[in-house]
Amino acid sequence: MKEESLKLIDKHPDSVYVLHEKVERKFSVHSHKKGQLTYVQGGITYVHMEEKTYVIPSRHYIWIPSNLKHWLQVGHSATAIRNLYFYSMDDESNPFYTRMGIYPVNTLLYEMIVFTEQWNGDIKPNDKAFAFVAAIKNILPLLGDKNLPIVLPTTTNERIRPVLLYLRDHAALPLSLQSVSEKFGFSERTLSRLFQSTLSISFLQYLKQLRMVKAVEMMLQSDMTLSQIAFATGYNSLSAFSNTFYQLTQMRPSEFEQAVIASPKPRPVK
Repeated sequence: MKEESLKLIDKHPDSVYVLHEKVERKFSVHSHKKGQLTYVQGGITYVHMEEKTYVIPSRHYIWIPSNLKHWLQVGHSATAIRNLYFYSMDDESNPFYTRMGIYPVNTLLYEMIVFTEQWNGDIKPNDKAFAFVAAIKNILPLLGDKNLPIVLPTTTNERIRPVLLYLRDHAALPLSLQSVSEKFGFSERTLSRLFQSTLSISFLQYLKQLRMVKAVEMMLQSDMTLSQIAFATGYNSLSAFSNTFYQLTQMRPSEFEQAVIASPKPRPVK
């Protein structure tokens, strides 16, 4: 069933394929020739690539360019997502379509995406609905290009994976390159080089990004205050946490929370 559904996405190259069932999340690592828009209505969703994991908060969408291998993981079984797959023959006309990105959904785009709930499957150029779904793709570059860079590098390197798992499970601790190196029997220089060679990022930058990912998860999946989240992610003050969050996202945590809360209330996926 999963393989058949995946083949249907690319069966008609010039169509827009609409998929509202909980199917995309069941695909293993895959790619398709069409560009993909996945909108997260509630909760949090992760898109895993070969070397990165993208975090999509609720009321945001991710644009996945064509032929890019990925797989989706939802934070909770009740999380609702909507998927639209667009013909990619003209994607080179705008650099927006060639880049992976996570973007907020404004009221206009939200209403247009929700309006597609009446359809499933292929919408071909000679169908009455085609102009409408094609317009969704066409307006994306016009709605702003403020990409939300909540990305965490990943690796299959067996030397560093235990370190990454430890950091994930102990993000609230006052971690340092020295303390983590000693725990795993590395010299600081060796562990620093290992991060750079396998993840192309420094230990400190990885730790910052990990803590921001966990902070976003807490904002969306708990009733914790921002001060509680700050301490739960290893910061000794709300201001320090807020400054780091801003450095990585160009938004204050309070602005991010407000943006999510103020977004249109999700409707259930039919």
